Amino acid sequence: MGFGVTLALLAVAVAVFALATYLSRRPLPLGEVRLIPYTALQFIALLVAVLMLAHLITLVSGKPFVGRMGGRLGF
Repeated sequence: MGFGVTLALLAVAVAVFALATYLSRRPLPLGEVRLIPYTALQFIALLVAVLMLAHLITLVSGKPFVGRMGGRLGF
């Protein structure tokens, strides 16, 4: 995945998170129920944003994340 696609997905994830936050804070009329779980949308958008930020760092630095084990599984 290229640099432009990563930035576009990051922007979409941030926009979805902001929209879900706005819609979840709107008051509902009495007796109505939300049909869309905005908290779940916020969680998914935040997860995608963090993954895209990590991918963006690997694209900029040229080195992939290897984790705490240094790429070894440790068995």
